[in-house]
Amino acid sequence: MNPRPVIDVRDIIRVYKMGEVEVHALRGVTLQVYEGEFVSIMGPSGSGKSTLMNILGVLDRPSSGEYYLDGIDVSRLGDARLAAIRNKKIGFVFQNFNLLPRVPALRQVELPLIYSGSGGRAKKAKAALEAVGLGDRLWHTPAELSGGQQQRVAIARALVNDPAIILADEPTGNLDSRSGTEILRIFQQLNREKGITIVFVTHDPYIARHTNRVIMLSDGLIVADEPVPNPLVAGEVAERVDESSLLELVIGRRVE
Repeated sequence: MNPRPVIDVRDIIRVYKMGEVEVHALRGVTLQVYEGEFVSIMGPSGSGKSTLMNILGVLDRPSSGEYYLDGIDVSRLGDARLAAIRNKKIGFVFQNFNLLPRVPALRQVELPLIYSGSGGRAKKAKAALEAVGLGDRLWHTPAELSGGQQQRVAIARALVNDPAIILADEPTGNLDSRSGTEILRIFQQLNREKGITIVFVTHDPYIARHTNRVIMLSDGLIVADEPVPNPLVAGEVAERVDESSLLELVIGRRVE
């Protein structure tokens, strides 16, 4: 049985108007991400990766093209329907954690369940926190948690609604190397052991080497889409290697 596409983007164009100037952020992007994949999206500043992330997260609409999220065409849905799909189908993890400052971990993780009207919220939130190793930190506020622990709360919050995908934007960007490795290990476990579909948006080829596939953007176009040969296992490589050669290794060829 062939895997099904959770993300199916077809000829997406996104044009922004800035006064009299049109900015072509995406110029016809077509890609599929299949159930159970662990994918990274890379590109330099201005490549369109942030715009693509916003469209994949249904935080923005394309100017033209189609986007099927878990089989639903979300390209032209109204705001209320989009909000409901975003809450149920997508788990977000951001660089800055986006936690409420005086709210304990358990209540942070319950929030998506409150928005979706789900029952059994405390039990589900507790299970999600236990899945990321925070079963003993249920009532700790962000000020009582390390940066890595705060990001684990954010991952638990992303998991709690059993989304179709987890979309992570530079999830290790504000962490030291040890905490970043712990977060990478959690994502790899979620993908390999639970089959959760994960998309990373990152500028860092070292982070991308821990995923199974790299999509490279440049000037609003996909310029490479390659499997990662021998993905790194978080914690098993002590030092980074030269990033220019590493990027070439990731995608199998040099991208100018």
